[in-house]
Amino acid sequence: MGSSLISAVFLVNFSVVLASKQPNIVFILADDFGWYDVGYHSSEIRTPNLDKLSAAGVRLENYYVQPLCTPSRTQLMTGRYQIHTGMQHEIIWPCQPNCVPLDEKMLPQLMKEAGYATHMVGKWHLGMYKKDCLPTRRGFDSYFGYLLGSEDYFTHTRCWDISAGANRCALDLRDGEEVATGYKGAYSTELFSQKATSVIENHNPNKPLFLYVAMQAVHSPLQVPERYVAPYSFIKDNDRRQFAGMASAMDEAVGNITSSLQQAGLWDNTVLVFSTDNGGQTMCGGSNWPLRGRKWSLWEGGVRGVGFVASPLLKKPGTVSRELMHVSDWLPTFVGLAGGSTNGTKPLDGFNMWNAISKGFASPRVELLHNIDPRYDDRGACPGAGRKLTLAQMVSGDSWPNSGFNVSIHAAIRSSNWKLLTGYPGCPTWFPRPGQNTSESRMDPLKSVMLFDIEKDPEERDEVSALFPTVVEYLLGRLQQYQKSAVPIIFPDEDPRCDPGPDGAWGPWA
Repeated sequence: MGSSLISAVFLVNFSVVLASKQPNIVFILADDFGWYDVGYHSSEIRTPNLDKLSAAGVRLENYYVQPLCTPSRTQLMTGRYQIHTGMQHEIIWPCQPNCVPLDEKMLPQLMKEAGYATHMVGKWHLGMYKKDCLPTRRGFDSYFGYLLGSEDYFTHTRCWDISAGANRCALDLRDGEEVATGYKGAYSTELFSQKATSVIENHNPNKPLFLYVAMQAVHSPLQVPERYVAPYSFIKDNDRRQFAGMASAMDEAVGNITSSLQQAGLWDNTVLVFSTDNGGQTMCGGSNWPLRGRKWSLWEGGVRGVGFVASPLLKKPGTVSRELMHVSDWLPTFVGLAGGSTNGTKPLDGFNMWNAISKGFASPRVELLHNIDPRYDDRGACPGAGRKLTLAQMVSGDSWPNSGFNVSIHAAIRSSNWKLLTGYPGCPTWFPRPGQNTSESRMDPLKSVMLFDIEKDPEERDEVSALFPTVVEYLLGRLQQYQKSAVPIIFPDEDPRCDPGPDGAWGPWA
């Protein structure tokens, strides 16, 4: 056998061995899935696949996301806090000429460099005003999904006010960079499940797989085939009943994706992660009971996320992890598992959590920044917090002795067992358990600085800043340090040129 042939055979065999050591990574992200919306948190919603997978894996019970979708997805894809990418205020709206800065190196690019096939199915919502912002330009080999923040589950159209009195509804569905027509009537949860299983079935097993499935479920609008709702006739509230059906459809989709990995012979070398992107939206059927607050807020109901890891590669399966973890940790964790490098990224805020997840080691993370947003304003649509109220009327006190941090700013930080909130954190209500109509008892006035021992008081009922002033001063100092490293907020005005036209589809316009 010639030396060149021997070398070729060696390289082929080496690549197969390398691929076998690099685990397949499948990340499934739910949308607006609240703390009390999963079966294993004693919900009335049935999620047998999520329950079974998580019971055999590692449930992450001290895991945090951001209170909104674009920020969570940004931190997942960059491993960096949103204050460091300019994405600290709200989401990307349909007509904003905005996307995650193009000089940020994203997770799929790093996985691709490590030799992975990279595929995405579902919701992008990281900007699309020009082609360089699209998933296929940011590291994904293939993409099927929608680019904006929400749409109709059956028609796949998104409506938006282009300008005063000019409401435009247009298709928002892409196959790669091309508009995907012919899917009207296909329920998106089932459609995305089918596309994800197709990726798995057609994957070359000699190459490691990175698959990101960003479900539309269970975000509003509340739409679901009746067969998923039928088992929930006992739920009296219509929104909650529809939401439960949507959650069941998503649970079925996760089961189908898992089965396809098993049938393709990939499961034994796969790490599957399930996560929500933010807390549940109580105005649309979601529940975070017994946690305080909801989506859009920095209370635990907005930021403590449902999440777990399922994999035959776990060293301690069937466990519950209470180690502190954040959505920004997935990038260094996955790149570490892949044997890749984070060279070329900007400084990361995330940590490699694999030993904490798989082996039960202590988390390398002892602190996390929830956010600092000087422009935050979410006083509407919340009991007792109408837009006519000023911040001063809602939050008492406007200073903290010797603090260099402006405590009127919407911010929160977690350090060890402590959580500090400043300014107005968002809707402060404890929404009742679904099916119960009991209203919340007296609520103490909010203060400009609030401290909670989250380990002892995860429901944020006992505010203790007066008892631990030293802790408050330390955490305000940490917020001040973070604020010094923050980049300016990127939140441009809407561009009327985004109009897709009467027969067009949402997509790049610049």
